[in-house]
Amino acid sequence: MLKPICMKCKLFYRMKKSGVYFTEGMPRGEEWVPYKIWSGDLWKCKGCGHEIMAGFGLRPVSEQHMERFKEIQERLRANEIQINDC
Repeated sequence: MLKPICMKCKLFYRMKKSGVYFTEGMPRGEEWVPYKIWSGDLWKCKGCGHEIMAGFGLRPVSEQHMERFKEIQERLRANEIQINDC
């Protein structure tokens, strides 16, 4: 697999950390609520320091309707990063 490329610096990103967990939010009325837990890899450009997430699994680690969702979210610290975008 080819590494992501920073178009500003014309350099490959370097993997900073593998297995970063986050929560995908979903809109419910005027607010966002936790929906799915995902795992990905954090990449960083050694030139400008820009960071991106990439390399996600095909399926989420857990979904809000599944048993122990909140427990899993807290244990993996996925509640520290929530992405609110559809």
